[in-house]
Formats: sequence, structure tokens, C-alpha cells
Amino acid sequence: MNSVGRPTRPETAGGEANDYIHPTLTGARGLLQDEALIFELGGWDKTGVDLVDAELDASDLGDLVRTDPIGLPGLSEPEAMRHYVRLSQKNHAIDLALYPLGSCTMKHNPRLNEKAARMPGFSDIHPLQPVSTVQGALQLMDRLAHWLKTLTGMPAVALTPKAGAHGELCGLLAIRAAHRAAGHGLQSEHPRNTVLTPTSAHGTNPATAAFVGYKVEEIAQTADGRVDLADLEKKLGPHVAAIMVTNPNTCGLFEREVVEIARLTHEAGAYFYCDGANFNAIVGRVRPGDLGVDAMHINLHKTFSTPHGGGGPGAGPVVLSEALARFAPTPWIVHDENGFDLAERAEGPAAEAFGRMCAFHGQMGMFVRAYAYMLSHGADGLRQVAEDAVLNANYLKAVLSAEMSPAFPEGPCMHEALFDDAWLDGTGVTTLDFAKAMIDEGFHPMTMYFPLVVHGAMLIEPTETESKAELDRFADALLKLARAAKAGDVERFKGAPYHAPLRRLDETLAARKPRLRWTPTDPAKIAAE
Repeated sequence: MNSVGRPTRPETAGGEANDYIHPTLTGARGLLQDEALIFELGGWDKTGVDLVDAELDASDLGDLVRTDPIGLPGLSEPEAMRHYVRLSQKNHAIDLALYPLGSCTMKHNPRLNEKAARMPGFSDIHPLQPVSTVQGALQLMDRLAHWLKTLTGMPAVALTPKAGAHGELCGLLAIRAAHRAAGHGLQSEHPRNTVLTPTSAHGTNPATAAFVGYKVEEIAQTADGRVDLADLEKKLGPHVAAIMVTNPNTCGLFEREVVEIARLTHEAGAYFYCDGANFNAIVGRVRPGDLGVDAMHINLHKTFSTPHGGGGPGAGPVVLSEALARFAPTPWIVHDENGFDLAERAEGPAAEAFGRMCAFHGQMGMFVRAYAYMLSHGADGLRQVAEDAVLNANYLKAVLSAEMSPAFPEGPCMHEALFDDAWLDGTGVTTLDFAKAMIDEGFHPMTMYFPLVVHGAMLIEPTETESKAELDRFADALLKLARAAKAGDVERFKGAPYHAPLRRLDETLAARKPRLRWTPTDPAKIAAE
């Protein structure tokens, strides 16, 4: 039982949930098994595997030799398997139902991609192998780079960044290197030391700019959810190094004046960094390079359907304009009549590279998955990805507008539909309450309270992989919940979720006093060997 805040086990929550008038005697609920922490399952006096005695002693380790027990329970294989299967039943998953997190593109990951990534020539290689033994892997990276450049209309790409924010760092470091080469570095007499970001930007944009050493200034937003051109023009000047604009933006809208944004930025001597988190909405239809973008990260784990979330590996390659290409980080893939090689040092074609982003060459498994996705879709399929993503979002916007209030009702949205909480006024129900009630209906909540420019925001991204039947099932649940809120059924929301394995936490207390480590109630009971 999680004792941070109010009780969280359904059967101990004061009888609020009428499903628990007769609580089960085991804590299980039908086929949904109750499960303790793995540390609470016992097994301290046994091990689940047989290990042969070491042939050598550990005398060469000196005082590094372990003297205390390792602190891991010794479960058998069936016990360990059942533990993790039971935990998996408590989690929402994209293979279970629609995953509507806005600005995240949580779409189906085809098993074909997974099969390709597990091929020995990709999964079993090591970054320190001789280049002659990994020619196939380097060729795949080269082809992936080619298609990323083709899809974006950009002449160069850095493959090594491992996620969106890492890609932002790469792009801004390239921009910083370009300004330094032009005599306007951060320590120069006339530095370009400021980055402009819209008020609706992803939080990583200003954070990354500050990390690189820039000052950050906000650009205002218009009433229709887009960059205020007048405010941008007023704030541009010889002190500005770059702007960072997401397109489509975080309100789910395409920046109609993006070409003018780029013109004004370049006229002021600054660079245009585009946050590519939402490239899924325009892939195959719009090339950012044609819009005047100088740098953009591409989340392979969003646009090209590689695993996303849970702390797993991501990949955020950065495409660069001709003005920034020579500053791209090493390593670069080069090839001639002798095959493929890696330019690892700042010399030759990579003489002006700003450095490295990571120790080796990036996330090989993600490269394989993304390339397999591209090949299986083809040019027409990738274009359809964007079209279907936009279609699905606009369908949900139209259907849900019957009961919920779209934040920007005029005109279509792009790949995600954004609602505010105006429709909840007077109901006594908040955005958080509504989201918790969605869990009872079997759906993961949408992104809540983001972007911050919309009060009580609910940001829904259905992605292109959902069928109309599933969209209708999701919309029907939300519409019924909305009607229940307006009808005064407040208890349904304030106590939710009732039907989840655990109840709602006291989130304020849990955030202030998180319990991040398990400690045994009686350490003496843990065997020393």
C-alpha cells in the first residue's frame, strides 16, 4: 500500500467505491492479481540461479570487495516472470488502447521494425569494432541520413543526438559555433547572446538555450495561437542568436507566417531553430528547409515509430542548413571507393565541427527501426501518415466540440486537438478530475495543463494509427463523462479513479516527500548470504 497521502488501495479507501462493498480476501480483482513490490516477495535466503564458484579470488580489488549482502531477492524464474506480467497488467499500453498524449505521438510500433532491429548484423555489433566489419550498419546509417535530408530539404544531418532535447542542444551548439566563427560569440565584444522562444514553446526550448549560455526572451502569442509577428520583429536585433519555434506548434496549429518568421530572423542575422517534435504532422508534405529553417531535430521515436517513453532509447537527429552544416558534430559518415568510414576528429571535412554529442555513433537500434519504417511506408505512405494524423485529430475536435470547448475553435487543427476547461465552469470538476475519471473508463488521460497558455488545457493527439472505430469509442467515453460532469455527478470525478489497481494519490504530498527507495521494515531478516 502506498501510504503517501490518502489510502490508495481501492478496498481501504473508506468505502467510497461501491465496487468494494465486498472486497476480495486476497486483494486480487478477478484476473487482475494483487502484487507486492519485488522486494516484498521474499527470497532473501535463496537464489533463482546457480552460479559456479569463481576460479580467482578478489584480492586485487582491495577494499572494493563487497562485504554487505547485495540486497536483491532471489526469485525463481516462474516467480520473476509472474511478477512482471502482473505489473504489466496494471499499465496502460499502446497495444491495449488509444494513447492520447498530446505533443508525444504515441503511435503503434510495427513488429517488423523490432524484428529488423534484432538482426545479428545490427543488434550484436559494438561501436569499437573495426570499421571494415560494420560496413552494412554504416551503409544503413548513411541511407537513413539521406532520407532524413530528403524529407526535410536540408543538406546535412547529425545522427548522434539521442532525443529531442539532446537535438536542441546540438542545434544550438552549431548556431553558437557559427556566431563564434563570425565574430559574435558569447564572449565577443558584440555578442549574440539571446534566444527568442514563443510563450507556448516546449519547456526544453528555453531550458536548452539557457544551458548553452544564452539569455531567453519570450515572443508573444496571437489570439489564434500563433507567433505574434509584430512582437517578434520588435525583439529581433543584433543581440539575438536564434529563435526556437515549433511548427506545427504546441497548440496543434500550423504557423501560417513561418516563411515571414524565417525572413525576419535571417534579416536580423539570427538563425531559425525549428523544434521538430511535431514533424509527424507534416512528414512527406512539407520540407522545413523550404520554409527557411536552419536547424531542426527529428524525434525518430515519434515520427518514425520507434519505441517511445519509459526511459527507453530515443534518437533525435538534427538536420542543418548550408549555413550550419560545416559545424555539425562528429562523427560524420563518409564514403569513397573503399567503402564507408567515420570522420571522428575535427579535421578534413569535419575541421569546423563543434565537437561530439556522445561517446560513439548514436542509437543503432533506433536507426534500424526508423529506416525499416521508411522503407515499409515509401514516399506515398509517409505522406499518408501526416494526412491521417491530421484527419484523426480534426475528427476528434469536431466530435468532442459538442460537449467540450476547443481552445482555438476557428479553423482546423493539425495533428492534435486542444481543449480548454471553459466547458467545466460551474461543474465543480477540474481538468485533473476529468483525467482521473478517464482511467476508470479504460483510457490513459490526454496531456493536461499544457501548453500553459491555455487554461486547464487538455491536449489530445490520436495519431494516424487509430481506426475510426477506436476514435469513436474514445470520443463516446469522453462525451459521456462530459455530460455526467455537467449533470452534477461530481462524486464520480472527485473520487476517481475507482476501478484502477491503485487510487488517486495526494499528489502534492507525494511530490514534496517522494519515497524513492524501498527499505525493509526489519533489515535483520535479510540473510547475509
